[in-house]
Amino acid sequence: MADATGKFQQLLRELFQFDCADLDFGIYRIMNHKRAVLEKFIEEKLPDSIASKLDSGSLAEQAQIAEEMAEVALQIKEVMGEDALDAHGNLSETYHGTLGGKKYLKLQKKAGGGLSRAAVEVSIYNHLYAFFSRYYQDGDFISKRRYSKNQHYAIPYNGEEVYLHWANSDQYYIKTGEHFHDYDWKAPDGVAVHFRIKAADVEQNNVKGAKRFFLPLAEETEWDACAITIPFEYRPLTATEIKTYGSQKQQDKIIAEALDAIPKRLIKTPDALAVLTGERRRNDKDEPVSHLEHHLRQYTRRNTSDFFIHKDLAEFLSRELDFYLKSEVLNLDEMAVAGEGVAEGWFQQLKLIKRIGNQVIEFLAQMENFQKMLWEKRKFVTETQYCIALGSIDATLYADIAANDAQWDEWRELFHIDEAETHLFNSNKNGHEKRIDFLKSHPTLVLDTKHFESDFVDRLLASFEDIDGMTDGLLVHSENWQALRLLKEKHAGQVKCVYIDPPYNSPSSEIVYKNGYKHSSWLSLIENRTEVVRQLLEDGKGTFICSIDENEMLPLGMMLDRVFSSASYERNCISVLHNPKGIQGGFISINNEYAFVVSPTGLRAKNMSIPQSEWEYEKFRNWGGESERHTAKNCFYPIIVKQGNIVGFGDISPEDFHPSQNINLDDGSVLVYPIDRNGVERKWTYARQSVESIRHLLRAKKLRNGGWDIERTHDWQRFKTVWSKSEYIAGDYGSKPLNTMMGEKLFDFPKAIPLVADFVRLSDDKNSIVLDYFAGSGTTGHAVINLNREDGGRRKFILVEMGEYFDTVLLPRIKKVAFAPEWKDGKPKRDATPEEAQRAPCIVQYIRLESYEDALDSIAFDDEAEQLKLEEQFDDYLIKYMLQWETKGSATLLNVAKLARPFTYRLRVHTNGETQERTADVPETFNYLLGLNIRTRRVYEDEGRRYLVYRGETRDAPGLDVVVIWRETEGWEQADFARDRQFVDKQGLADGAAKVYVNGDSCIPGAIAVESVFEKWMFAEVAT
Repeated sequence: MADATGKFQQLLRELFQFDCADLDFGIYRIMNHKRAVLEKFIEEKLPDSIASKLDSGSLAEQAQIAEEMAEVALQIKEVMGEDALDAHGNLSETYHGTLGGKKYLKLQKKAGGGLSRAAVEVSIYNHLYAFFSRYYQDGDFISKRRYSKNQHYAIPYNGEEVYLHWANSDQYYIKTGEHFHDYDWKAPDGVAVHFRIKAADVEQNNVKGAKRFFLPLAEETEWDACAITIPFEYRPLTATEIKTYGSQKQQDKIIAEALDAIPKRLIKTPDALAVLTGERRRNDKDEPVSHLEHHLRQYTRRNTSDFFIHKDLAEFLSRELDFYLKSEVLNLDEMAVAGEGVAEGWFQQLKLIKRIGNQVIEFLAQMENFQKMLWEKRKFVTETQYCIALGSIDATLYADIAANDAQWDEWRELFHIDEAETHLFNSNKNGHEKRIDFLKSHPTLVLDTKHFESDFVDRLLASFEDIDGMTDGLLVHSENWQALRLLKEKHAGQVKCVYIDPPYNSPSSEIVYKNGYKHSSWLSLIENRTEVVRQLLEDGKGTFICSIDENEMLPLGMMLDRVFSSASYERNCISVLHNPKGIQGGFISINNEYAFVVSPTGLRAKNMSIPQSEWEYEKFRNWGGESERHTAKNCFYPIIVKQGNIVGFGDISPEDFHPSQNINLDDGSVLVYPIDRNGVERKWTYARQSVESIRHLLRAKKLRNGGWDIERTHDWQRFKTVWSKSEYIAGDYGSKPLNTMMGEKLFDFPKAIPLVADFVRLSDDKNSIVLDYFAGSGTTGHAVINLNREDGGRRKFILVEMGEYFDTVLLPRIKKVAFAPEWKDGKPKRDATPEEAQRAPCIVQYIRLESYEDALDSIAFDDEAEQLKLEEQFDDYLIKYMLQWETKGSATLLNVAKLARPFTYRLRVHTNGETQERTADVPETFNYLLGLNIRTRRVYEDEGRRYLVYRGETRDAPGLDVVVIWRETEGWEQADFARDRQFVDKQGLADGAAKVYVNGDSCIPGAIAVESVFEKWMFAEVAT
């Protein structure tokens, strides 16, 4: 019995991650905060609860009968010999008539196969262990439902014709930067040990491959009498290191080397050495594992395994427990043999297992739901900056810009302007004037507001009358699921094209996974994010495109069918020849990859603008009256033209229209019919035609008879299922352009820019929003800027990336391509022409979001709530509400009281290799939650009081003014609120607004409190 009890208790300690008790960050810190409560539950509450039930009711009666029968059996053996009872407890017929035999048979019939109390207790603990261990593996609960004791897995079915199911389908794949965060642990004597990531200083050209490793810098280990700090680099290996560590188990070899080198660094400090080399545990070979080795493996392992949060752990485990009880515990055949007399005790045992099981489930669910809540809550914007083209900035601000050396230093580094002009970096008066002249003559110079004080930024942003309208790009430094959630209210239904190039899960680019669920983990990663992005697509018009290779092609296609299950969508697959000369794979060379295109059913080309330089609209529109050679029977699908642009295709039948007529539509557009040089209309189907395809189809040339020829150059391959342009080769048109722009190799095999441009053309018009939430090096943004330069479009791009190359590659690349169209050796080959400058991005906003780990680090426990000592009573509070109640005042969970000081709202944020307190951008966070499209951002002063006022409109109320007013109200009294109203009225801050939102209390008529709306949207449920 002790073994069964202890075994289950040890499993519970594993479920509650007791083995991480010395870790002092993230969810481990939160779990450790409640370690004593959990231990009391495992050691005392749980066994007492089971014991009390065993000592009452039918189980107690049956246990007593079983014990009496055991005593009688012992007496029979003593009197009648060992042979009187067989191994199964059956009495020999020879002794049925004896007094002892009759008593034994009577008890046996009454017992009906019932077990002793000890046996029942062991059975209960064994069943609890079997159930919870079945679904728990390495920190996650995996869906592996089974039919029966034979353990054949079952797949849920709800009437679907075909149902795609995978092990992690009901979980969130947590793709975060956790392994870059601080890793802190404490030795038994209380000494703290810190693992810290520092920037790698290895020459880039000496780094080989994309796979990265944690490399401890043993020689930089420090000891200051109360803490040990061990720095790490996280990077690919150098050529020399590849020779040293080989091609297999490199991280293990790096750890082995560190286990020798780090203690040597501390040989003269025996106290520090003892902290690291003391025994932490025993391995499966019963060999000692030191604290240092344990934590090195724990730390590095976090980069080689994934992390899941269950969407509804309680529902899942409760359902599976019922299934387990029916299939594994309730045995109808055995009950039939035992008889009705034992049925009540049997059912009491079932109820007890279920009661204890559900109690554990609720406790586990509280922990899981707390993590789920932190994952699902919309994250704070922790930084907001703008990159603005000089041509869009009022010249009155140029003097301030000219005086900002930090900005000029960046321009010198990125754009090499010191090589194009002299005296720009002189500090004298002439140098200042030279700078202003340079600013005026270079409208594509990109200013970054991060280099300027807030006063200048306020004045700069106040000079724009339509900030969001002028914003051509948004870069989000964030985990992509979190970013998509935050963008939802502002951009839902507005994105015309989604293009992603996610990790392919090929051997060279596997995502992190564990337990062998490589494909299942990947599928959850993609599906979680596709579910959210579907809500951002423009209804009935938006197209989703995903590049992939053969490793995950089939499951991806089935998953897309599941997510885009509506009949209004259709899925196509394009094969892209991206490596025609190379040799990949084994027996069969793999030279292509794929792209799934999910588009609205029956999508037809609309709003396809063609520059007037390519065909003369005024002449072209009149051709019908000039040519008598065309008859109605040759006319199908007229092109609809408006102001020189193709805006759609008509469906008028030949019988309803004669080409000699001019058909001017009510909206100012006109119907025209394309013809060939022989005067015969081409009966083309225009479905899915884009700007470039129509450009190939239409070349207007005047004929002798006054008609116009539409020259069809060739069938453009974009609309076939095989794409084979030479411009699609990643090395030549992806890596080389990026490397020559950046001046060094910073990214391995980004997509070819022309390929991404053609994907964008598949679905967009010239004024659409293009979204890429696996942005990588920023190829999609580069392609969009190029397209706009080519055709005069004003496409906007949204790029989401969480990697460290957001700052080292993506952001600098966008700045560079916005500044100049052509680069070589990291330098611009030429300045942008006036036309290119006009088509360059005006404003690119970039924001950073609080991460999931930041949210964990910002959790604070309420001491007053703890002092209530409610945990002393193991009730609903402890099981269900303990974490929620005791952490509700945490800043990451929106402490509304702190919104009285919105400009100093502080969070713990990981940045530059360490976690520190930083001011969150609360107003900008609210703008995204509200879905506010900002027209103006203005700052006002009232004798030391700062007012930040946004004016714009929301998606649900287009055309109506919405105003959001922020100010510091902490400590205000009635007179302050009266003064506040007077100032708002005097400045006209709320004039003409349909809605006015104000933080804190106010006397402003009709004002809506920010706090309630903030809380509603920050914790809004995830829509499916």
